[in-house]
Amino acid sequence: MYTFSNRLKIASFILMAVGFIGIAIGFISAPSTIEESKAIVASSHDTHGDSHAVVDAAHAEHGEADAHGHDNGHDSAHDEHVLHQLQNKPWAALYVAAFFFMMIALGVLAFYAIQRAAQAGWSPLLFRVMEGITSYLVPGGIIVFVILLLSVLHFNHLFVWMDADVVAHDHLLQGKKGYLNPTFFLIRAAIFLAGWILYREYSRKLSIKQDESNDDSNFKLNFRISAAFLVFYLISESIMSWDWIMSVDPHWFSTLFGWYVFASMFVSGITVIAMVTIYLKSKGYLEDVNDSHIHDLAKFMFGISVFWTYLWFSQFMLIWYSNIPEEVTYYVTRIQDFRLPFFGMIVMNFLFPVLLLMNSDYKRVNWFVVMAGVVILAGHYLDIFNMIMPSTVGDQWFIGIPEIGSILFFAGLFIFWVFRALANAPLQPKRNPFIGESKHFHY
Repeated sequence: MYTFSNRLKIASFILMAVGFIGIAIGFISAPSTIEESKAIVASSHDTHGDSHAVVDAAHAEHGEADAHGHDNGHDSAHDEHVLHQLQNKPWAALYVAAFFFMMIALGVLAFYAIQRAAQAGWSPLLFRVMEGITSYLVPGGIIVFVILLLSVLHFNHLFVWMDADVVAHDHLLQGKKGYLNPTFFLIRAAIFLAGWILYREYSRKLSIKQDESNDDSNFKLNFRISAAFLVFYLISESIMSWDWIMSVDPHWFSTLFGWYVFASMFVSGITVIAMVTIYLKSKGYLEDVNDSHIHDLAKFMFGISVFWTYLWFSQFMLIWYSNIPEEVTYYVTRIQDFRLPFFGMIVMNFLFPVLLLMNSDYKRVNWFVVMAGVVILAGHYLDIFNMIMPSTVGDQWFIGIPEIGSILFFAGLFIFWVFRALANAPLQPKRNPFIGESKHFHY
């Protein structure tokens, strides 16, 4: 039976406390007036040397045009837009981190359901690890839902289509009102979260009951509900990615987007399974887990990283090559204003794991897998960052106190919740029909 150590509890609480302070600083320092936002923008320009002179020249030229009688309405609209971007910054940082850690649990849930539905023989020793990680869906999902609810209540400007004034002057958004409306949006979110959490809780209950059962009825029922859940998951995950991520930029869409987000959450989830398993084994638990189990997890980390890259390139190449203005703008914005995180993400999510994990022997080296996992997780955080930030904060981005604080807070909450769940039941199933095969698995 795993014991949740006081040292790990204290570490998780420290992370949450430091992260909470960072989040609070981000919200407190956000501007409340256009004058404050102008001061922030001016100070950021001062750090760019000669670029400040260029901006001043541009402003002077624009002022000269105004002196000839041009309307200043465009300037005031731009100033208000910049104010909203700066006000969005702490909200966007919070949302990116909240979604990232929630999607790890959701990716693990998909992997768990696949193992159940496939009746895999190698993985039952890892089921309790997966069940522990998916326990985070409850607090993580609720937090994301609260952020979405606060967006509907206009506490932020993350989703532009929620602003009735914007929709009134946008024919494209008016055509999407049947789908993109706040009430239907929240109903869909509630259905998705309820479905994911109910499956996780019921499957976990059956898994625990199977240990004390005299037959395989609980195992067989778990197999059936897992197969059914995967159908719901594929539909709900795609729609969720449209709603919670793609709709922050409602003028753009991609038919590959659901799969793209799935690949990101799937590889992130598998990576965390590997890292938690290695940690528990280093503490003397999971004695029957061997190098072949770690090797298989690392194979998935390698393979899904390649799959993610295939989807990323397919989406990017088709849109970039066709050069349709309303589509290619999505990538132009990211290449111009987010060059470092945009291209850095590709290196971290493709080149690094491929070079490290291509060799079969390296997949059995624990510290090597952990090192690759840290880079993969950081890369996929940047992936979510690149999806959300350009449409919510524009070129007013940088990774500062709100972003780091949000990561620390949710990392602490994730560690606390997952390892608390791991301590609630034996780490090794007793009556799973394939537990013997899993114990003697060798590749």
